[in-house]
Amino acid sequence: QVLLVDSGGGLVQPGGSLRLSCTASGRTFGNYDMGWFRQAPGKEREFVAAIRWSGPRDYASFVRGRFTISRDNAKNTVYLQMNSLKHEDTAAYYCAAGPSGSSSDSSSWGYWGQGTQVTVSS
Repeated sequence: QVLLVDSGGGLVQPGGSLRLSCTASGRTFGNYDMGWFRQAPGKEREFVAAIRWSGPRDYASFVRGRFTISRDNAKNTVYLQMNSLKHEDTAAYYCAAGPSGSSSDSSSWGYWGQGTQVTVSS
C-alpha cells in the first residue's frame, strides 16, 4: 500500500509559477514510477508528466518546456515545477504511483493522491 499526499496548488496569474509536491508513505518509494495527471471540470483525467524509478522523464506535449518533474527518493517526494502557466492549465492535479513502465493511461497507475487545485487566472 502507498499513501500519496499532494500539496502546493493555488491561484496564480498567467505566466506565473507553482511547484506541486507529493509525499509518499508505505512501500519503498524508489521502486515506483511517479507521475502527475490533471483533470479539468467536465474533462477526462489526462497525463501530464512521469518520472521513472530509474530516472527518465516523460511529458505531455502541452507542458513540455514549461513543466519539470523531479523526485527526491530520500524524502519520498516527487515535485512538479510549473512555469509559464496558462489559463488552460487550470485543473485539479493528482499525483500517482505505479509499477515500472506505467503508461500515460491512468488505469496503469495503482495509487493516487487526493488532488490539489491549480487555478490560473488574472
